[in-house]
Amino acid sequence: MPAAPSRSAAAVLLGVVTAAVALSACGTSKPSPAPTVTVTHSASSPAPSANAAAAAPPAMVGVTKAGALVTLNPATGTVTRTLVPAHVLGDEVSVSGPGMVYFAVKHGCSDEIEAIPVAGGTVIDIAPGILPAVSPDGTKLAYTDEPRLTPGCLANASNFVSLFHLDIRTLSSGSTIKLPMLPAGQGGGLPYPISHLSWAADNDHVAVSISASQDNEGWNLNIVDTSQAQYYLSGAGVTSVPVTGSPSQQQSYLREGVYMPNGNLFVSRACCAGEPARNTSRLMWEVSTAGTLVHQVAVGYVNLDHTSLDVSSAGGWLLYLAGDSLYVSQGGATPRELTTGLTAAAWG
Repeated sequence: MPAAPSRSAAAVLLGVVTAAVALSACGTSKPSPAPTVTVTHSASSPAPSANAAAAAPPAMVGVTKAGALVTLNPATGTVTRTLVPAHVLGDEVSVSGPGMVYFAVKHGCSDEIEAIPVAGGTVIDIAPGILPAVSPDGTKLAYTDEPRLTPGCLANASNFVSLFHLDIRTLSSGSTIKLPMLPAGQGGGLPYPISHLSWAADNDHVAVSISASQDNEGWNLNIVDTSQAQYYLSGAGVTSVPVTGSPSQQQSYLREGVYMPNGNLFVSRACCAGEPARNTSRLMWEVSTAGTLVHQVAVGYVNLDHTSLDVSSAGGWLLYLAGDSLYVSQGGATPRELTTGLTAAAWG
């Protein structure tokens, strides 16, 4: 069974779902069709109706494995328009209400946040950085400004971790608040890079997914109150979302998480952290910000990374990538594979 990437490399279930069911549903290779899942619902998460399950997803955008930013047919997943032909980075793109797509492109050893209308048009330069996430009201952009951890691009700095920041930019003025990882001199010299960002409906709190700091350890999901936090890893205004449930609660971790309109989180829960990597479970869950399981959306593939999570502002639609395959779900129903060959996707 393949090991999880080293850097991207980090209870009883409801109803009849148990850890044994979850593990037995996960194969060592991607089967066809979509993975078998058992869906359960709590009182706060009613089962979707047949009409809801048959509804078409909203519009969406994606980044192909070739680095192109594209719009996708929500019914078939086919490319309908190429907005940017190459060099677009994966995992996160974000679309504002007025229809601007925010994305990151690679420029040598640096990265740049850019934007383009979803209908096509002129690209606008925004700021150095990656992983853009626009706030629900469209006024602010969260992104990370950090050195690229690739050979030939490592920054030579006496305090390397000081180069990692969560940036909050007011789009109308360009004013930017920079939240470092930790105060200077703290953190033991290990970087804790950000791997995904997501805004809450209040336009103040950001779910910050933290990737592995070293080997297969350090994964975390922090809730950062941008109105009071000074750092993104810990301190005032920063709360870590705990991992609950089975299997291996202490060794499991939240690989990625995004806000839902109701204030809960849609997360990719993985097991197990540590070395050697032991990929035994990948679960797609809705949880509270206290980490409590609300609803199991799917049992994922143990040998595939589950990333690029996104939730629509209306209709209860979820999406995520399992490897390079795009899965969509409405109302927490069994996800279906829509298309393949992507490194990022978002509702558009």
